[in-house]
Parts: sequence; C-alpha cells; structure tokens
Amino acid sequence: MSSLLSFVSAGAGLVGVGVVGNWSTRRRDSLGRPRPFPAWSTSLLAVVTVAAAIPVAQRAIEERRLADVASQLVGHRVGVHCQTTTAAMVDAGAELGFVPYDANGIPLPRTTLKRVPCNDLKHYLGGGRANPSYGEVVAVHVLTHEAMHMRGQTSEASAECEAVQRDRTTAALLGATPAQAAKLALQYWLTVYPHMPEGYFTQDCKPGGAMDEHLASAPWAA
Repeated sequence: MSSLLSFVSAGAGLVGVGVVGNWSTRRRDSLGRPRPFPAWSTSLLAVVTVAAAIPVAQRAIEERRLADVASQLVGHRVGVHCQTTTAAMVDAGAELGFVPYDANGIPLPRTTLKRVPCNDLKHYLGGGRANPSYGEVVAVHVLTHEAMHMRGQTSEASAECEAVQRDRTTAALLGATPAQAAKLALQYWLTVYPHMPEGYFTQDCKPGGAMDEHLASAPWAA
C-alpha cells in the first residue's frame, strides 16, 4: 500500500506541476484574453499529493524507530522494513518476519516484518505499553528475534532463546517502563514460548539451562 500511495503522491504532484507549467507558458488564450490561474485543479492535486504522502511518511518514521531499536540490539546499523498491504495479499508464508541470507549463508543486516506484527508494534508504540495485547507481546518479540538473526545467529532455536532473554530490553527501547518491559518479557516466556513449534522451542531455554546467558534482562531474572 505504501508503494501505491507513493506512486499516487508523486503522480499527483507531477500533474500539478504540469498544470501550473502549462498555465505559466500560456497565460492568454487564442484571442489574447488572460487565462485564469487553475486554482481549483491545482488545489485538488495538492491535497491528493499531501494526503497520499502522509501515510508513507508515517510508515517511514515507524520503520526508522524500529530500525533504531534493532540496531542497538545487533550492535551495528540494520534496516527494518514493514510489509506492505500489497505484499501481504500475495504472501502465503506463516513466518512473522524474516532476514535474507547472502550466498554464503550469512544473515544480511535487514529484516522484513509481516504486516500484522508491524501493525501491532505501531499500536504498542501508540500507547499499548501498559497493557499490551497478545499480538503486541508477540510483535515485540518478533522484532527481537529477527535482530538476533541480523546479529549472526542462524539457528531458530538459539535465536528464539536469545530473543526471550532480550525482550525486556527491546520493550524498554520502545518506550516501556522497567516494570512494563519486565512484565512483557515474562508474559512471552510463560505464555507464548512453551507453545512454539519444534525447531524454535527447547528445554535448554530456562534458568540454569544450557542456553541461559545469565542476563539481567532474562524473564526469569525478573
């Protein structure tokens, strides 16, 4: 949808410039009478240009905010792209986000988050931190999980457990208070993680387990 809106905004802007340009070079008609400035048409085109550009600008701001958070988790600059409505319509994948790999199997420093978690993150940033929905809790974790891949982790189970232990940090970077961030991380670990499919869940992801990094941000440290 954002790409379509960008096209509409750019197209309306170009048409508006063309209308004004045409008037400026032909200010008089064939009889020599002054031609009125096309105020109505240029105003309408200006409204369309701005109206179509606003959602695109908002999405860019949201993506930059998410990229800033992911970059802090990764340790270097990475990119976060939110799936467009058009792409979501033809997407049959079940994953909530993905990181592309290069020809050598190395994760690239960018991720695409699916439309649903991106919208949930938008709601979370808009005021859902005190009482996040199930979807918002999952969305915060998805951002953390994909950041672990961009950090170089290729194993899904390892990326999942590393993310579990950093969800509190992600929530805090997204504006949650320490108590809100700890609650979200604990909620994911207790209610979502145990039901993850094979390949993502492991019994080693627990206090004292083989994957316990002994981080202060781990949900069991709360």
